[in-house]
Amino acid sequence: MSILLNADLHCHSVVSDGTLTPEALAQRAHANGVALWALTDHDEVGGQHRAMAAAAALGMDYLTGVEISVTFIGATVHIVGLGFDPDDAGLVAGLAATRGGRGERAHEMARQLAQVGIRDAYEGALRYVGNPELISRTHFARFLVETGVCRDTPEVFRRFLTEGKPGYVPHRWASLGDAVRWITQAGGMAVIAHPARYKFSATEEFALFSEFRQHGGQGVEVVTGSHTAAEYVTYAGMAKEFGLAASRGSDFHSPDESHTDLGTLPPLPGALTPVWELLADRVRRAH
Repeated sequence: MSILLNADLHCHSVVSDGTLTPEALAQRAHANGVALWALTDHDEVGGQHRAMAAAAALGMDYLTGVEISVTFIGATVHIVGLGFDPDDAGLVAGLAATRGGRGERAHEMARQLAQVGIRDAYEGALRYVGNPELISRTHFARFLVETGVCRDTPEVFRRFLTEGKPGYVPHRWASLGDAVRWITQAGGMAVIAHPARYKFSATEEFALFSEFRQHGGQGVEVVTGSHTAAEYVTYAGMAKEFGLAASRGSDFHSPDESHTDLGTLPPLPGALTPVWELLADRVRRAH
């Protein structure tokens, strides 16, 4: 499996905050020429068996996936897990504990929005949720756009749901060590998702990569939907500096909201080790 393989190892279904089913995502990935696919729902592996079966039916190779929310130096960081056993008891229990706080957090977000005159936001957000345990800011954002409070999702996050704005309620996620351990003990590989999205100083970013390595993390997303071409180069350099394999994924959520479609990213820069080389024995082959 070469560095030029069209692998898309980061996307979301209705099981977390995407708008398509695992089966529809598989169809879309396949239609766009994806040869190796992973569904990485937030803090949830409930869609894995469906995604696996859909990929196999289409003749597409598959890696199990998840995206775990982590609190690191007071900020939320995402760690993608790839190639693990989706039925591993430790991983399933850890993810359930991480999801546990979302319900109370959602009610508090709705209470704050009600204080600025936006009523019934919890019930409104719930209409977009495939899984009430995974109600998130994305679902509230869809409600605010649908009801005309905001024109689009970027406006929602300028006016609401972010630090210092109505509806922002922080959540204590898993620790970095917990997330990496759950993934690796389930036989998978931990990958830092979209590192350019975190507003870390150079020192804080160095701390994230160093601690991630110490816990047994092995990969970083170099080419991803939210990275610029310059950031591909930056994180290719970081991958080499820290001895990490490189991953590639669109972070696709919805045909209407995502600016990068499944399978449409450029290839990984050369001279990197793709994560799929290290995970070759864990790829569920379609053939």
